[in-house]
Amino acid sequence: MKNFTFYILLAFLLFSVLSCEKEYQRPRKYEIDLFKNEKRDTAQAYVMSEDEAYGISDMVVASSDISVSDSSSGRGKAFYIYSINSGDLLFSKRDSVIPYPFQFLSTQRLDFKKEKNDSVYVFLEKLKGYKSIAEMKQIKYQWLKGAPVYLLDNEKK
Repeated sequence: MKNFTFYILLAFLLFSVLSCEKEYQRPRKYEIDLFKNEKRDTAQAYVMSEDEAYGISDMVVASSDISVSDSSSGRGKAFYIYSINSGDLLFSKRDSVIPYPFQFLSTQRLDFKKEKNDSVYVFLEKLKGYKSIAEMKQIKYQWLKGAPVYLLDNEKK
């Protein structure tokens, strides 16, 4: 009988110790955001406005005939080479005439969601890096990082 009551008291003591454990929870009103003025890192990348991209670009071309001519993925950084078969040169800091087909490089896959005859702005900057690819494919420009894919103003829906 003594062993039985001892085990019951031990079980009761163990049960009460384990069930009464409470974790401290700090009230939300005491939280202080030390970095509230800092830019938040969100899942979406920064996309420039049309005017901002126009001001930063070295060349802006309007074209409805753009296709992926080559791409590389697997080893190293993925990149895509796009070919513009025809278009209008809207702005350029260097070249006044560009020969078609014209190729440019992009480190991201560009989504040209357009109808068959819709022209889009192509914002380009001078190629940085990729020397071997530039020599082999005669590429001088790359897609301006953060530039949007815009339809031309007169054809916007």
